Amino acid sequence: MCGIVGYIGNRQAQPLLLTGLKRLEYRGYDSSGVAIILDAKKAISIRKSPGKISALESLLKKKPLAGTVGIAHTRWATHGEPNQVNAHPHNDCRNEIAVVHNGII
Repeated sequence: MCGIVGYIGNRQAQPLLLTGLKRLEYRGYDSSGVAIILDAKKAISIRKSPGKISALESLLKKKPLAGTVGIAHTRWATHGEPNQVNAHPHNDCRNEIAVVHNGII
């Protein structure tokens, strides 16, 4: 099943979002991802990966995100293959909006 976690505050969002995703692992999923508004650039940056949350965690160790606002998602594919492109969050063509959802739009 899909799961959504969000954070707005003074602490770094990345570790809190990963902790939230790990708490949702029991639900089952095939991919995960995070979108964080970067403190330095005030721009959205997204990291996502098919497979276990540990794969996303490895990606974030190589390319960490520093920001205090973010969303995260675990996806269970009901439509579309479980891959990098279909993993959430999704962004708009200008990279000004990041969205996660549970269900079919």
